[in-house]
Amino acid sequence: MRSIFLASAILVLASAQLSAQVYMTRTGKINFDATSKSSPEKIEAKNNEVACVLDTRTSDLRFQVLVKGFKFEKTLMEEHFNENYMESGKYPKAEFKGTIANAKDVNCSKDGTYSATVSGKLTIHGATNDVTVPGTITVKGSTLVLSAKFSVKLEDYKISVPSLVADKLAKVATVTVDADLSKK
Repeated sequence: MRSIFLASAILVLASAQLSAQVYMTRTGKINFDATSKSSPEKIEAKNNEVACVLDTRTSDLRFQVLVKGFKFEKTLMEEHFNENYMESGKYPKAEFKGTIANAKDVNCSKDGTYSATVSGKLTIHGATNDVTVPGTITVKGSTLVLSAKFSVKLEDYKISVPSLVADKLAKVATVTVDADLSKK
């Protein structure tokens, strides 16, 4: 009986230890700016409903975002974005699956700000590409704050820009990611 209790206690402790290594959020933020230098108006959008999970044991990092969740200042831009460019009915989500390449340099149990590099597969508009993105991970108690800024070439993700708006829409969008992850 004592050995069954001991085995059960070890399993409970082990599962608690494993689950304490997972951080997540459903309220991450992704902003993008695809404004060309000659555009008379800003072509920017924000999405504040980004899901993110980080397993610090394996350094696996996942982001997922619903394309229709991007909000523009102008409703017409949002419609064009969803219907003409991103085809969000056909490709409803974008996602990143990868790892923290320099995980050994990030101490998730010690407060501080650490440089991080993530590498993996970014899928947008049904196209998947290998990406490597520099960023930071800030440890604040039991919260990890992930931040990154990088460029995305629209043609790499099969996003066509009609010649009618080619002077307004940049060929490369700047993407900014911010996510506060909590232990789960």
